[in-house]
Amino acid sequence: MSFSIAGKTAIVTGAANGVGLAIARHFAEREANVMFADRDEARLIDELGPEAEGNTRYFAGDLRERLTIANLLSATIDAFDRIDILVNASRQMVPSDPLDPDGDAVEDLLHQNLMTSLRLSQCVARRMIRQAEDDGLEDGSAGTIVNLSSIAARRTHPALLGYSVSSAALDQMTRSMAVALAPHRIRVNAVAFGSVMSASLQGVLKEHVEYRADIKDHTPLGRIAKPDEVAEAVQFLASDGAQFITGQIMTVDGGRTLLDPVNAPAH
Repeated sequence: MSFSIAGKTAIVTGAANGVGLAIARHFAEREANVMFADRDEARLIDELGPEAEGNTRYFAGDLRERLTIANLLSATIDAFDRIDILVNASRQMVPSDPLDPDGDAVEDLLHQNLMTSLRLSQCVARRMIRQAEDDGLEDGSAGTIVNLSSIAARRTHPALLGYSVSSAALDQMTRSMAVALAPHRIRVNAVAFGSVMSASLQGVLKEHVEYRADIKDHTPLGRIAKPDEVAEAVQFLASDGAQFITGQIMTVDGGRTLLDPVNAPAH
């Protein structure tokens, strides 16, 4: 069974920065057709140039809006004719006060981290089903969806209430959608990761040097993950090599969730 994604068409959200960008680049380098989707058009242009060509395109818009989702699908089909893979990598993490009844952080994070992924998955799945019908496909995979989650779904930190709740909700959405879409031969999985050496984490570590040692002390493998290591896991789940895997939350955290969570960092 092959782990290749060459020739497949993928939408990757959150693709202007961080892990989403790493995944989109990783897929493009492995000869997939990739639609880089993000709200930050300036960053997308910086990464791809104003005239993206070949096997890459970009789409800028706020995917919390239903019309934007429809436009993203149309742009992808216009560019590449089909959609085989969706990677929901757009995530937001902001602190939330568990004792503030007037705060909007939990609701905002549920909307951003859960509802956007759910609505986009629903629309993409419908397209995948139509493609399979048009192709006369009676067996094999009709498509695959990979959600990016976090080990915060299983760990507790008061300041990350909203992020933890939205991550846990995304995990359950992954399982539920996997069962719902299995009859259509669409697989749905997630990758839950811990600390990844993204640009944002590098910035945090410059201001708080002590965090690096703290993360390593609570990670059995003793280091912080590279973005490409998350991308490799996503590629596996998106490939035919994972054809009998669905509804699973793959943990990529160097073993951190195996340790006693008391006083351990949640992300």
